[in-house]
This record gives sequence, C-alpha cells and structure tokens, in this order.
Amino acid sequence: MKFELMKLPYEDTALEPYISSETISYHYGKHHAAYVNKLNALIEDSEFEGKPLEYIIKNSQGGIFNNAAQVYNHDFYWHGLTNTSSSPSVELSDMIERDFGSMDEFKKLFLDKAATLFGSGWVWLVLGKDNRLSIEGLSNADNPLAHDKVALLTCDVWEHAYYIDHRNARPGYLENWYKLINWRFVSDNLADAQIDHSSEYTQPCNDNSEVCDYVDAMQENERTQS
Repeated sequence: MKFELMKLPYEDTALEPYISSETISYHYGKHHAAYVNKLNALIEDSEFEGKPLEYIIKNSQGGIFNNAAQVYNHDFYWHGLTNTSSSPSVELSDMIERDFGSMDEFKKLFLDKAATLFGSGWVWLVLGKDNRLSIEGLSNADNPLAHDKVALLTCDVWEHAYYIDHRNARPGYLENWYKLINWRFVSDNLADAQIDHSSEYTQPCNDNSEVCDYVDAMQENERTQS
C-alpha cells in the first residue's frame, strides 16, 4: 500500500489571478508530490508501512513525521481553497464573532499571525476541546492533529507557497490567499467536529458534505495497493 498525491479539486488555472498555475505546478506538482514520494520511501518495510496517515503523524518522529505531516497539511490546504464564492456557515460566523470580535478582526489576527510566523510553517484555525476557536502558528510540518486538536483551516507560509508569484513578499500572498478560502470546507469541518463525526478520520463518512468527500478520498487512497 502506497500513498498517492491527491487530485486537486480544481484545474491548475482555477485560482488565478490570486495563485498562478505556475505556482501550483511547483507547489503541488513538485513540493507536495515530493513529500508523498519521500514518505513512501521512508515507511517501506517499517512499522508504519500500511498504516493510515493520521496514525503515522501521531506515532512517528523525525523524517517520517515531517513528510507524513506535510502530506496531510498540503491535502488540507488545497481543499481549503476554491475559485467559487463561499461564505462561513451561520454557526461558524457566530463563533468567529464570539471568539475574535468580528470577521474583519479575525482576518487581521489570522493574517498578522501568518505574516509574522518566523521561518517556515503553517497557520491554523483550530477548534479546542472547550468549543472555542483559536489561531495557532506552528513551525515546519507541525499540525493540530499531532496535538489531538481539530483543524478547521490552514495557510501554508513556507516560501514555496508564494516565491514564484510574490518573491519574498509574504503579506501579498496572504491577502490573495484569503480571497480564495473555501468557507464551505471550513464550515463542514466545524460541523463534522462538533457532532464527533469522523473528526479524526477514523470512521467512514455517510453524508454529502465536502469534508466527507475529502475524508473518503483520503481513506480510499490509503486502501489503494501499489
């Protein structure tokens, strides 16, 4: 059993002019693909061969963890973007206003966190066990799953996410990234987590939400024989 590079849920030109097809060809086609290939090589004939991606993230370290987490993080990142208009669910909007004051304040706090995260990493909107939202900046490949937290949204702030379109100007990339957020995906993640329905991708989904399509696709990839 080998992991496979996910299929993008849109054409590589779909996010233009905010994210170019050239960026996607390198970010997805080179960097993301390299993490998948490296992970497969590292787990061959190891205790992690044949194990689900989430299990590997929670139980590994070093190179295996880094590559497994980067596969997961990138899968999550691409599903969190869309070329169609979307908006948060009423429940998500209410929680953002409750925990951050307003959507505008949430945007400011999230993009500030992403702009100032030192070095490479990811910025996440996370649902805590207290049912409150928080913004977390994590370095390198780290992600909420490794800390038994629920991820709702992520932004990649490694330079490979923006160096073609924006050179070293991370803030310009972040403004464009925010315009592409797939709020349906974020809202589905919230709803899924709140009903404890496959929030850690350990059960099959049985509805038509976008997050369940994502979960089912990941589980099918894990079942695919090489």
